[in-house]
Amino acid sequence: MELQSVNQIYHIHKRSRVKRWFLFIFLGGIIVLFLPWTQNIKVQGNVSTLYQEQRPQQLNSPIPGRIIKWYVKNGDYVKKGDTLLQLSEVKEDYLDPLLVKRTEQQVEAKKGVRDYYEAKVGTTNSQLQALNSARDLKLSQLKVKISQLNNKLAGEEAELEAAKNELRMASDQYERQKKMYDEGLVSLTQFQQRSVSYQNALAKKTATENKLAQTRQEIVNVSIEQNATIQDYNEKLSKTEGDRFQSMGQIEGSDGDIAKLENQVANYRARQGLYFVIASQDGQVVQINKAGIGEILKDGESIATIVPDKVDYAVEIYIKPVDLPLVKEGQRVMCIFDGFPAIVFSGWPNSSYGTFAGKVIAIENNISANGMFKALVIQDKNEKQWPPKIKMGTGVQGIAILNDVPIWYELWRNINGFPPDYYEVKTEKSAKDEKSKK
Repeated sequence: MELQSVNQIYHIHKRSRVKRWFLFIFLGGIIVLFLPWTQNIKVQGNVSTLYQEQRPQQLNSPIPGRIIKWYVKNGDYVKKGDTLLQLSEVKEDYLDPLLVKRTEQQVEAKKGVRDYYEAKVGTTNSQLQALNSARDLKLSQLKVKISQLNNKLAGEEAELEAAKNELRMASDQYERQKKMYDEGLVSLTQFQQRSVSYQNALAKKTATENKLAQTRQEIVNVSIEQNATIQDYNEKLSKTEGDRFQSMGQIEGSDGDIAKLENQVANYRARQGLYFVIASQDGQVVQINKAGIGEILKDGESIATIVPDKVDYAVEIYIKPVDLPLVKEGQRVMCIFDGFPAIVFSGWPNSSYGTFAGKVIAIENNISANGMFKALVIQDKNEKQWPPKIKMGTGVQGIAILNDVPIWYELWRNINGFPPDYYEVKTEKSAKDEKSKK
């Protein structure tokens, strides 16, 4: 009896279709080899932003201080200008609660000192004017006296000349009278009278010479007094001028001290405004580093991080140096974000699901610490929008789109280890140029 199970399991009596299937598969493989394949470069990266102010901002302590009150907790959303925490002073130089008021009092005291020195300068100017007037008056008096003495000297010189003439006449008369007396022509009495006249003329000449010498000495004394007056008033004026310059120097020094104290007042007021740490922008407060009340913060110490609400997202991708010549600005990149499911056909990007298009806007010329070159990719506004739930730091897998080639060419390239084809990206400007040429 023939077993039915054998006939059901082993189809030895049926006609084989292996050749037909083989032929179909072979022809299908040949057809597939001529299908288009999009060359690409696979890269890794993460979500970032184009603008520095939209990156997570570290919140630092502007001054050293002690935390006395918290106004937020981890995860809270804040607006720009909201108070996050309150600090108190820990430095002994700023512990005085009336520090600003006392410093302002020092400023007013310095201003008073400056006003006193300005008044002293005014008084010194009056003294200088008085001394100059007194010197001019004294010198005028001495000049008048010298002029009078010069006139007196001229008169005495004329008187001396007259005395000399009279003496010469008396001397001639005396000589003639003596000769006549010796010859006996005149009496002794007449001779004695003529001798007395001669002696009187001689005495008159001597007296006149003495008066002339005294007048000349008075002129010299007045000249000496004039020089002494000039020297004395110059010393007084120099001393007064020195006091004036000293007062002016004190005024300038007071102005410098006032400016310094006013600067301190401004700094103290600004420091008091730093006791309340405020949010630098809208966002979420995360990574608070201090536990609670009473902890001491150092100058510039990190307190927390604020993640901005509104971000213009971009993707930072890292390109191997060997692939760098293949990537240009404006090149299309398909992005796959972590946490968002995707079905990817790397050779047929248009058939992939869950990918988001972007374009390269910048490539850094400096190599990064990981040995690769960083490029920035932004959203392509002409295609599907990026998911709104992506966050800063999210991992990204990128596929940089290159040339369209047949599958057989791509297989042949990979078997031989050749790189993808180099090509130039057509920007909007180059496309317009081509249209204008046509």
